[in-house]
Order: sequence, then C-alpha cells, then structure tokens
Amino acid sequence: MLPHQFFKMLADETRTRCLLLIAREGQLCVCELTEALQESQPKISRHLAQLRQSGLLLDSRKGQWVYYQLSQDLPGWMRKVIEGLKQSSCLQQEYQADSERLHNMNARPVCC
Repeated sequence: MLPHQFFKMLADETRTRCLLLIAREGQLCVCELTEALQESQPKISRHLAQLRQSGLLLDSRKGQWVYYQLSQDLPGWMRKVIEGLKQSSCLQQEYQADSERLHNMNARPVCC
C-alpha cells in the first residue's frame, strides 16, 4: 500500500477508531467494536472489510467469533505511524470513551 492510500484509509474517523482500538488491544471482534464505538454492526463490518482488503488488518475465526488484528506484514513506516497514533495524548483523550465502553462491556467474547 502506498502512503497516500494508507492516509486515505485513516481519513475516515470510524476506520481510525477501529484501527486504534485493535492496535491497543491486539485483537477485537465486531461485537466489541460495535459496543465501543456505539455504531451499527453493518457499518463496523463495512469499515473492517475495507481495512482488511487494504492489507492493514487480518481476520481469523475462533469459534463463532471473527477477530481482527493488525497485519504482521505492515511496513515499518506504517507501524511507526500507528504506534504514534496510539501514543498520541490528544487522540487518547479524544477516543477515551471508546476504550472505556470496551472495557466496561458485559459478556465480552473470550478468545482462545
């Protein structure tokens, strides 16, 4: 993926929020993201499909759940950008409620 394609992917707030939560947590399923972002399942699934098709995310089925995680094949510069976004205090404050809703979620699926 070229840099302009990567940044175009991140230009959408829902995709950025999904990517940041997944990067922070290691892996998440659609139901966790719908709860954290307070968005509909079809909307979250559509954005995850775009992130997966672009090569940013990998998906894996574990029982009845499909989990998403960052691709291991991302170039170093992309990993540095994502890590910088994760560490950004401005973004942490902006999307703190996403993390709080995720961690307060009842009946989170248990992986593995």
